[in-house]
Amino acid sequence: MIVQMENTTTSLIEKKLHALRDENGVVTLGRVLTLVILARAGHSEMAIEAANFASHEHPCRIIVHVAHSANETTRLDGQLRMGGDAGASEVIILHGYGELAEPTETLISALLLPDAPIVAWWPHDFPDSPGESSIGKIAHRRITDSARADDPFESLRQLSQQYRPGDTDLAWTRITSWRIQLAAVFDQIGSVPVREVIVEGAERSPSVVLMGVWLANALDCEAKFITQSERSGMDRVTLVTDEGPIELHRPGSTVGVLRQPGQPDQQIAMPVRDLNVCLAEELRRLDPDEVYGDVITKALQSARLEEAVEDAMDGEVSS
Repeated sequence: MIVQMENTTTSLIEKKLHALRDENGVVTLGRVLTLVILARAGHSEMAIEAANFASHEHPCRIIVHVAHSANETTRLDGQLRMGGDAGASEVIILHGYGELAEPTETLISALLLPDAPIVAWWPHDFPDSPGESSIGKIAHRRITDSARADDPFESLRQLSQQYRPGDTDLAWTRITSWRIQLAAVFDQIGSVPVREVIVEGAERSPSVVLMGVWLANALDCEAKFITQSERSGMDRVTLVTDEGPIELHRPGSTVGVLRQPGQPDQQIAMPVRDLNVCLAEELRRLDPDEVYGDVITKALQSARLEEAVEDAMDGEVSS
């Protein structure tokens, strides 16, 4: 069911939501959180699709604020999606114009689920300090996506400088399967020292930088980045040891190959993680991601890694 409401208010939207539940017997029990999506005009449907997918695992109320031009006459248009049009959730879409183009706590407060955690998600660009924004201050978790920002590496720098506990970035979530496999490798090699880590992938991928600084910081070694414009995402990580290189390579989009000295190649299921899967993972936890916090702040700003990180983020990388 989809209901359009033009030139309306959040109070009227909330009343309409209650009326629709009464008329159609929609059950709202079990909603575990409110997901607030802060999108740009013309870029909201992909985010809504991912949120609907995630809502099957995490039943929630989804509030989408779509920012239109601040120069237009101030008004709020609403759309309600319930039942089959909203996955396992209920979706409230707010199109804000003029003064309402800026999402604020005051604007959405009437629509928040009572006593439920709030997760804020910026699918593209985000405020200078997400944790200090009006919505960010009331959110338990704040999800950004530096890879989809207009300037991915500048966004990564910005997140590093403005980090607050509860922040996370989907550029980090996309490499979860890589981190799991490489952590298992750490356990296997034991005390064998790693001299250098080499991370390869796309030219403008913040995931490549996050992987390199995480590994270099965890293994207390140097980091090197190799990127090319024709590559997609991250496709190879090499740990350089005295006993030979350990390499995890994903040549396609589904299977990775682990190569270790003196051992046969091992094939590992490592499908590329799409937006749906990444968002669902982030909604599983409402506590701060301490590992990400250390990587985005201490590791990314480490003096020992500063030159390699600056070269990677400025595009001066080996090829």
